[in-house]
Amino acid sequence: MILDANAWIGHWPFRQLRHNTARSLIALMDQYEIDRAVVGSVHGIFYRNAHAANEEVAQECRRFRDRLIPFATLNPTYPGWQEDLTRCAEDLELCGIRLYPAYHGYRLTDGAALELIDAVTELNWAVQIPMRLEDRRQRHLWDQAADVSPAEIEAAVSLRPQTRWMVLNGIGIRGKNIPQGAHFVMEISRMTAVLQRNIQAFLDSAGPRSLAFGTGMPFTEPAPSFLKLDILDAPHSVKERIAWKNTSELLGLKPSNSTAPAS
Repeated sequence: MILDANAWIGHWPFRQLRHNTARSLIALMDQYEIDRAVVGSVHGIFYRNAHAANEEVAQECRRFRDRLIPFATLNPTYPGWQEDLTRCAEDLELCGIRLYPAYHGYRLTDGAALELIDAVTELNWAVQIPMRLEDRRQRHLWDQAADVSPAEIEAAVSLRPQTRWMVLNGIGIRGKNIPQGAHFVMEISRMTAVLQRNIQAFLDSAGPRSLAFGTGMPFTEPAPSFLKLDILDAPHSVKERIAWKNTSELLGLKPSNSTAPAS
């Protein structure tokens, strides 16, 4: 069973993406035998009103809800996000939220951000934080957003340990800096199983419930994430947790034809 915590649909302004529609993304998932994927809309990063992207992702994923788990995008500095969040949950039936503080001009520890995080926590949703979308060395000149720092994420988790946190494209966070008992998972696509061995280090410091499989597709190819999981020095039960169980539990997923119940 493979549950990808880090997938996307939509157009990126700075280069062409393939497999960036729901149908073509599922074709790529089938190629790699990925059962389900959490997806966010790239458009929500750049729309002035991010909620329009929520309507788009809900519509595109509607026929594929057994495979795709659509997440909302909201900007806590944009007026009316409270009503948009209600629509995301009740009308669009989205399942969580991705936040982009660097692109939307705030910090996770700002009052407006914490108000949104509290509202999402009340819904029992997970909050996904991509630390970056692309490597800064390959970015277009107009893509000026900085990476979200490990210190900013650690501070936000310390302020809201009851929130279901998931960091995407993450690196540099130390397990010892995450409050004990916090609901926190790191996705592995940017981490390494050899060389720096930071997957192993985080596993040793934060425990087997702390990591999740992800690919970053279609920004990146899925194959490296499978290789990292395969060569990780960990028992099968831990690899199974990373492959799907930790994400399933964090998101509170219900059993379906393609996903076994969380244990």
